[in-house]
Formats: sequence, structure tokens, C-alpha cells
Amino acid sequence: MGSIIMIVVMFAVLYFLLIRPQQKQQKAVRQMQQSLSKGDKIVTIGGLHGEIDYIDESKVVIKTSENNRLTFDRR
Repeated sequence: MGSIIMIVVMFAVLYFLLIRPQQKQQKAVRQMQQSLSKGDKIVTIGGLHGEIDYIDESKVVIKTSENNRLTFDRR
């Protein structure tokens, strides 16, 4: 009986220290990505700095300078 309680306690500790914070972080990232709009300044994972010129459900066009616009798939 004691070993079952220890397993349950270990699972609870792992849940509150590892799984739950990761889920909160993923939720925050999803909300931030859904709230993006034209004119927002962003930095991509690759380190590209720019401003959103156009955004829809499948792609994002990022304006990096006056004449440069890059199109990315939105995932």
C-alpha cells in the first residue's frame, strides 16, 4: 500500500512541476499568436525582425524594410 501512495505522490509532483507549467506556456503562446495583427512588430524563431504587413489563417507577410516582404506559412 505504501508503494502505491509513493507512486501517486511522485506523479502529482511531476504534474505540478513539469506538465502544468508547460501547458500554461503553450496556452500563452497560442493566445499571443492568435492576437497578432497587421502592424505588430515581431521576431521569428530564426531571429528575423520585422513588422506584419498581412496576416490570415494560412500565411503571414512580414515587412523587413521598405521594399522587402517575406511570406511565411502560419503554423
